[in-house]
Amino acid sequence: MPLPAEVVERARYLVLDLVGNIVRARHDAESTPALLAAARALGFAAGNSGVFGDPARYTPAGAAFLNGTLAHSLDFDDTHAAGSLHPGAPVIPAALAAGEMAGASGADVLAAIIAGYEVTCRVALALPAGEHYNRGFHPTATCGAFGAAAAAGRVFGLSGDQIASALGIALSQSAGSLQFLANGAWTKRFQVGWAAMAGLTAATLAREGFKGAADALEGKHGFMRAYAPNPTPERALQDLGTVFELMKTAVKPYPSCRYGHAGIDAALMLRSELELKPEEIESVTYGVSHAGMLLVGLPPEKKGNPQNVVDGQFSGPFVLSAALVTGAMGWDSYKLLNDNVIRAMLPKVHCEHDDAIEAEFPRNMSGKVTLVARGQTHVRTVVVPKGEPDNFLSEAELRAKFAGLTDAVLGAERAAKLADAVLAIDSTQDVAALMRLAAPLMAARLAGE
Repeated sequence: MPLPAEVVERARYLVLDLVGNIVRARHDAESTPALLAAARALGFAAGNSGVFGDPARYTPAGAAFLNGTLAHSLDFDDTHAAGSLHPGAPVIPAALAAGEMAGASGADVLAAIIAGYEVTCRVALALPAGEHYNRGFHPTATCGAFGAAAAAGRVFGLSGDQIASALGIALSQSAGSLQFLANGAWTKRFQVGWAAMAGLTAATLAREGFKGAADALEGKHGFMRAYAPNPTPERALQDLGTVFELMKTAVKPYPSCRYGHAGIDAALMLRSELELKPEEIESVTYGVSHAGMLLVGLPPEKKGNPQNVVDGQFSGPFVLSAALVTGAMGWDSYKLLNDNVIRAMLPKVHCEHDDAIEAEFPRNMSGKVTLVARGQTHVRTVVVPKGEPDNFLSEAELRAKFAGLTDAVLGAERAAKLADAVLAIDSTQDVAALMRLAAPLMAARLAGE
C-alpha cells in the first residue's frame, strides 16, 4: 500500500528541518569540538559516510552518532507533544547512515524514516510518556533507539523476524536520563546520537544473523514494563497504518525546550500589541503543565539564573525575557545570557502550574502568560504553539528557518541547493549524493568554485 502523499510531503519537510539543525550545530554548538575530538579518537573518522556540514568522512556508526548528536545539540529539532519527545533526531541519522551503507534510494530512506517515526512515537505513547518522564527517563533517547533500529532495518530490507531481533538488540542499548538538567550537561544531545547509532548497530547485527531478545517491547522484562509503571502495549498498534504519528509531529520556531514555546508566542504577541519597553514590565507569570514545570520552571532559583546555553534552553524565565526584551528568540539569543537588560528582567518572570493548561496536556504543549505592565494586567493563552501540526510552518517558513541556520555555514547559494535536494529526497537514486552536497568543501568542488 503506497504511503499517503501528505505523509511523504511532511516527512520531506521534517528531514529539511533536521538537516538545518545538524549543519549549524556542526559549527556552532559549544559541545561540538569535544564531540568531534572524541569521534576521531574512537576511530569514527575513518569511513565513507557523511555528516552534514562536515567535509570529513566517517564510519557508518560514527555518522549516525554525530548526525544524531548534532541534530539535537541546538534543541531546535522537531517534537511530538503526546510522546514528549523529538523523533527526528535519532531516526533520520540512522536511516541516512543505513542508506549510505546499502546504496539505497532516497525514496527507500524516506519510507524508512516514516516507519522510524511511527515506532518511536507509538512506543512513547504506550508507556505513556508522562510516567516515563516521571521516572527520570529521556524518551527521545530511550524510545528513539527502537525507532532508529526500525528505520535502519527498513532500509536494509530486513524480514519481520529480523526486525524483531533488531528491536531486541536495541533493548539492550536503550538509555537516556534527565539528570542533564542538574548542571546543563551535554548528555541530552549525546544520548540521542547514541540512540541513532544504537539503532543502526542493532539493525546491522540483525542483518548479519545476530539474535536479539524476543518480545523486546511488551515482554516481562521488556522495555515498556521495565521503564514505566503502567504501560499499555496495545496503544502502540492503535490505528497503525491509518493514523500517522508523523503527522502529529511539530517543528520548532525557537531553539529551546518546547514547553516554553507557547510562552514565547504569547510574549511576542503582547510585546507587539502593547509596544512594551522592558522597564515598563512589572511582572510576568507563565502558566504551564506539570511536565512543563519540571523542564522549564523548577527549581525556580536555577531557572531564574541560567549559567549556560542548556540552562537557557530549559529556562522559562530566560526565553520569555529574551522574547519580551528583544522581540525574538533565536539561536543568537543565547549570546544575551549575561545581558544587563535580560538579567534585570529575569526576576520578574515566574513559572507556575496551571490547571487549565494541564487539561490540554499531553495533546498540546500549551501555556498562559499573565503580564502586568503600566499598572494593567494582560493575559494571553496559547493552546497550539506555532509549528504544531495544527499550526504548522509553511514551506516558505521552513526554508527561512533552514536558511537562517545554514547560510552562515554553507553560503546562501549552496544552502539553497541543499534545501532543494533535501525536499526532492524521494527522487534521489542514491542518498549518498545528498550527503556529499551538505559537506562545505565537497559542495565547493561540485560547484566548481
